[in-house]
Formats: sequence, C-alpha cells, structure tokens
Amino acid sequence: MRIPSYAPSGSFRSRLHLNQSFVAAFTVLGAFILLVLVSSSALAQGGNAPAANIARMTVKSSVLGEDRAILVRTPVGYEQNNQSYPVLYLTDGDAHLGHTSSTIEFLARNGRMAETIVVAIPNTDRTRDLSPTRPETKGATGAPQFPTAGGADNFLKFIETELIPEIDKRYRVRPYRTLAGHSLGGLFAIHALLTRPEVFNSYVAVSPALQWDNQVAVKRAEDFFKTRKELNATLFVSLGDEPGGIEDGFHQFKQILAKNQVKGFDWDAQQWSDEDHGSVVMRSHYFGLRKIYDGWQMPRDRDMGTIAGGLKGADEHYRKLSEKFRYEIQVPEAMVNILGYQALGGGRTDEAIAIFKRNVERYPESANVYDSLAEAYETTGKLELAAPLYEKASTLGQKNNDPNAALFTANFTRASDKLKQAAAKPGEPVKKSQ
Repeated sequence: MRIPSYAPSGSFRSRLHLNQSFVAAFTVLGAFILLVLVSSSALAQGGNAPAANIARMTVKSSVLGEDRAILVRTPVGYEQNNQSYPVLYLTDGDAHLGHTSSTIEFLARNGRMAETIVVAIPNTDRTRDLSPTRPETKGATGAPQFPTAGGADNFLKFIETELIPEIDKRYRVRPYRTLAGHSLGGLFAIHALLTRPEVFNSYVAVSPALQWDNQVAVKRAEDFFKTRKELNATLFVSLGDEPGGIEDGFHQFKQILAKNQVKGFDWDAQQWSDEDHGSVVMRSHYFGLRKIYDGWQMPRDRDMGTIAGGLKGADEHYRKLSEKFRYEIQVPEAMVNILGYQALGGGRTDEAIAIFKRNVERYPESANVYDSLAEAYETTGKLELAAPLYEKASTLGQKNNDPNAALFTANFTRASDKLKQAAAKPGEPVKKSQ
C-alpha cells in the first residue's frame, strides 16, 4: 500500500499512501494529485526513515608505509537489502564527506543519479599524496618549498592495489567508480585520468591546482589527448573566481579538451564568478554528478508529469543506461511501483496487477511489493487474494525492520478481519476498504 513514492520535498515528504477510495475517485483531481506524487523522481523517505550509515575502517598500507583511516558512507537501506552500488572515491574525505553525501542523497532521491557508496580518504600528508611532482622551488631558507611532494603515483597505487580491493571485498559494489577531488585533489584526479585511466570511470576535478610545477599536468594532458583515440570516461572540471595561475591552467586545460575529440570521452568545464576557491566545491559536486549521470532520469509526460512509456519503456530506458555505464542496471522497485499505481489510478486494473506481479518477481525480499499487489487485488474486490499478500508484507516488514512494518501489519489485520466477517455472513459480498 505504501508508494515508495517519487515525491517532492516539503509537506509531501511524509510517507504517501494511495488507498482504495482514492483509486475509485480518480478523476481530474486524482490525476492532479498523482502528478504531484510523481513530479519529482525521488524515493520519498518518511521523517523517521533511517539515515545513511558512515563506518570507519583502517587500511594497513604497505605501499604508503602507514595505516590509513577510511570513512565509508553506505546508502539508506544498505543493511536491509542485497543491492550493489557504484562507488565514489573522495580525496580530502573528512572535509567533504558530509555535503557530498547529502548531494548524492538529494540527486538519487530525485531520480538524477544512482545511489552510491562514498569512500572518503582523510589526509596524512596531503601535499605528498596529491601532487604529481616535487617542484625545484626553494623557500626562504634555501630548503625545498615542498620537501615531501611528488607522491601522487604512489598514492594512486595505494588506491588501486590496496583500497579498492578492500572496498570490493567488504561492500557490495558495482564496477563503476568515480574519483572526486578539490584543489590539489582536483589536480590528483586529472593526474589519475592521464596516468591510469582504467582505474576510474568518471572524474570530478574541482578548482584543480593546474598551476602546480609550471603546469606540468597541463603539458602532460596535451600529449595524452593528442595521441589518445578512445577513452570511455566522463570528466567534469570547475573553477570559481580565482585569478592567477590556477585560472590560466584551467583555461589552457579546457582548450586542450576542446581541440582533441576523443571517442567515448565526455567532458564539461564550468567557471562560476560568484564562487571562490572554497565555496565552489559543493556546487561542483552537484553539477559534476549531474554531468556523469546525464540521462539517468526516466522520460515523463509533460502534460501529466507521469512516467512515460510504461514498464516496457522503463525496461528499455534502463537497458540503455546499462550499456552506457557498462553494468546491469535494473528498473528500481520504486519506479515499477509508481508505474503500477499509474495504471491502477487510470482504471487499468489488469495492467496494474501485472506490473505489481513483475515487481514481486524482481524484488521478492521487499515487503512493499507484496503490499502494493495486495492493494490492487483488494481494489478489484479480490480480498481472498489480497490477504495472504498483506501477511507476506507484514512478515517481511518486521524481518527487514522496514519503517512501514506497522502499516503492513495493520493492512493484514484489517483484511483478515474483513474476511472473517464475510465468512460469518455467507452470501454477503466483502466490502472494499474505505
């Protein structure tokens, strides 16, 4: 009965339910309400919904010769489901984990990207790990200005050969990885693209310090893109209002990208005059992820706001996404559920039941798919078919600690009581719920 609804924020963020009387009264007003329900592509979470989980782990690195603390954020519901997720690796991790996680949750809730595991890497020696070379410049005392710099290759080796395998072992991951970094971290992201392009699938380089060591990365990019014929990757580069060497490097790098057309490589570069070097990060992660997941959202009927194409259209849409991202992407349970309620609200009960059945087949461990199918049967007067499905939803809801477990149980109790009442009065039809 619960619509894991694609619903806007605000007062509609509470759990939304479509009961039988609403379906029966589905007129122009009903169509408008459904439009509101599905106008955003977000899986609504109730006010008491569980939050994403952040765990701390330690990786003993033989490559770096030190223990590295790692923060791992898993999506809402990770502990209750068996789904796998793409992964975003984040430099300066402790500084940017909070707002990046919130951005991902917001975009995923609105159907603009996949929910994602975030692996945040706090710093020990930031300059060492994120810089590709050690400049020859010296400080006032005559000593090297950056004595530990130039360890980016080693840090990348740590990520590739130690951190990624450990994450793959501990978590359910998809073979799609994004690397995001700011300032020296942005420089590191571009360095990773130029030196080990097979490690990550997409990159977000925020205010990259491309002025580093006389623009060494810009010069390497010139050689890399001049000879590269194909590159299956996406890159988003950004800059705030930052005059000087960092801006010069940004524009030169952008020119290199523009003049070299590489098959399969998709990129965008944005500069915002109303942001500075610090404030540009959150905005960049939003637009960078939008770029990476461009086309993720399902097409909609512009007049009604409903999902276009039905289940067949959804299957085709996610088949194309699977081709683009190079791993199998199923139509989300919530999306199928909405399609079922669209059909039910439009009076196409047979179609609705067929869609809800498909959701049960695809997501048999979800309580809500049984509850929705039960509601469709109850709407058509088949309470004897609905009751055992309500019971299944109640059982799974309690087993999975579903936030709507009490609702599922209440539905089962109500349906059971009605069946008992009908059995006590032979010959009288079972009334639909109001």
